[in-house]
Amino acid sequence: MDQTFTRRRFLKAAGIGLAATTVACIGGGYVATLAPESAVVNLTFAKESTMSRRILVTYATRAGSTAEIAAAIARTLSDRGFAVDVKPIKAQPEIAGYDAIIVGSAIRMGHWLPEAVDFVKVNQAVLSDVPVALFTVHMLNTGDDETSRANRAAYLNTVRPLVNPVAEAYFAGAMNFARLSFLDRLIARMVGAVEEDRRDWTAIETWAEEVLVAA
Repeated sequence: MDQTFTRRRFLKAAGIGLAATTVACIGGGYVATLAPESAVVNLTFAKESTMSRRILVTYATRAGSTAEIAAAIARTLSDRGFAVDVKPIKAQPEIAGYDAIIVGSAIRMGHWLPEAVDFVKVNQAVLSDVPVALFTVHMLNTGDDETSRANRAAYLNTVRPLVNPVAEAYFAGAMNFARLSFLDRLIARMVGAVEEDRRDWTAIETWAEEVLVAA
């Protein structure tokens, strides 16, 4: 892979786009939970050698930030010599045959997205037989104080006991109101959220360089 590829060019080449969806008015009310179609990443980083370990990076996203982080993790894993697939959880990816699996989700109302939790529950048997790492993308509880750390850890209370992950990571995400549903946009503004991109790409890539090393 061309190591001079910038992250912006990489994301553009990966086909990560945003399509706007009109918020419809039905019966005098907004379809408040209808979100614009978020960025979807479905990629394969194939290695010529059949000896390469196969890794699945699968994710749940609402506005595309988590998808872009999944792509960055996969790119770094590919640079390490792995053969990597990146697939959205909503596509119900087949997980058999992988040597390790990385699962990520955005946070809504203090929890992983429902489809991410369901994915772990449905595939618990397979996930118990391979190394599994988890990453969480969130905008709150990003500090280094004890309360923030405890709140971050609680995001995984539902799924952690099901898979016994070999690694966990918590990454600050991005807030883009144009990518949110009407309801999510309203809630974000009520809690004082501002549009910003807090993703630390160096931290994301560093984690991807180290995850699964001993697994």
